[in-house]
Amino acid sequence: MADKLLIPCLYLQSGKAVTGFGQRNLFGEGNIEDLVRFYRDNGADELLVFDFSSGDKEHDQAIANIKQICVIAEIPVMVAGNINRMEDVKKLLYAGCAKVVLNFSKESNILLLEEVSKRFGKEKMVISISSMEEFADNQKLIEKYADEILALDTIQDEIATSSDMKVILHTEESKTDALKDLLKKESVHALSGAYISSLEVKLIDFKEDCKASGIPVITFESTISWSDFKLNNDGLIPVVVQDYKNDQVLMVAYMNEEAFQNTLKTGKMTYWSRSRQELWLKGLTSGHFQYVKSLALDCDNDTILAKVDQIGAACHTGSRSCFFKPLVQKEYNDTNPLHIFQDVYDVIADRKIHPKEGSYTNYLFDKGIDKILKKVGEECAEIIIAAKNPDKEEIKYEISDFLYHAMVLMVEKGVTWEEITSELARR
Repeated sequence: MADKLLIPCLYLQSGKAVTGFGQRNLFGEGNIEDLVRFYRDNGADELLVFDFSSGDKEHDQAIANIKQICVIAEIPVMVAGNINRMEDVKKLLYAGCAKVVLNFSKESNILLLEEVSKRFGKEKMVISISSMEEFADNQKLIEKYADEILALDTIQDEIATSSDMKVILHTEESKTDALKDLLKKESVHALSGAYISSLEVKLIDFKEDCKASGIPVITFESTISWSDFKLNNDGLIPVVVQDYKNDQVLMVAYMNEEAFQNTLKTGKMTYWSRSRQELWLKGLTSGHFQYVKSLALDCDNDTILAKVDQIGAACHTGSRSCFFKPLVQKEYNDTNPLHIFQDVYDVIADRKIHPKEGSYTNYLFDKGIDKILKKVGEECAEIIIAAKNPDKEEIKYEISDFLYHAMVLMVEKGVTWEEITSELARR
């Protein structure tokens, strides 16, 4: 049996994000970033967003909000509502959505499915069904061009009798035993709705409850048991902690078995404080939590490497990293591609804010977007010409020229390297 997913949902309306279901948003009305982080860091497997915007201006704001949600979420995001044409699907997928939900209560969405599925892929299509008739009347179309069904909890069993498509069950059920019974059904691939979306529910605890009931859900599971770790004389194992985005070493701490198991259970880095002789949940007092992205054991089984999403500073001094005191340094050229790209980008961005006389970069900014685009086009052509030359030195030179001018364009349009790498990773 495949893992069952828990998918909270939020609503976008009048430029604000709310949880729906009559709940109070604990983060303040419309606070998108904290709301999405809460779901992401507390056990959500995916996120379902309902766009209830009206009018072009409000819809454009919703698209901007959805883009922000996709960047913050770091889990798949699907969007339902306000999808009427191919362009709407395109905007949502380009904003970073993993899937779009077509409402088959709307005739226009039924007509749209085949076209968007062929263009963007069947795996990106989810169909919202509110009655068995909607499914039965369009079953062949749905099965051919969609990957999942979003359905009310009154019809999922009927769908299962005639189709093996994955069903996301949107339910207002709030009793945990009843929800677990639903998850035990072969016809249910995922749960969404009131309970799963509640800000007062700890999905991590609910997942533990599901596991105890034999329901397969996504949790942190170590592939190597604690008994196979090589511990120091105090029964501890050192943990080297890195920022998962840029690999910056943040700190070194120690775990005992209880700290390790708590880290797996909560998804938050937990250590053993040698000075206080007690369990230490990083960020409990400061708010500077470390959310687990990956844990790896070294070749000797005696050191853990943790890659984390660090909130705020890792060091008690307020520094991002504990390693900020230089001891010895030899000059060298940093050739890490991401470091170089970011460094050059930062110089270009600084030139735009602080112009320097005689700067070619400032010349391009002063001439404006048309000049920048002309140079990007010229450099593209130079790459094509250089590629016909057997000497790779020429093409290295031309690609470098192109990347520089592309970065000028990025700065001019406000596009960052993080946005580019996130988009490439998503693809």
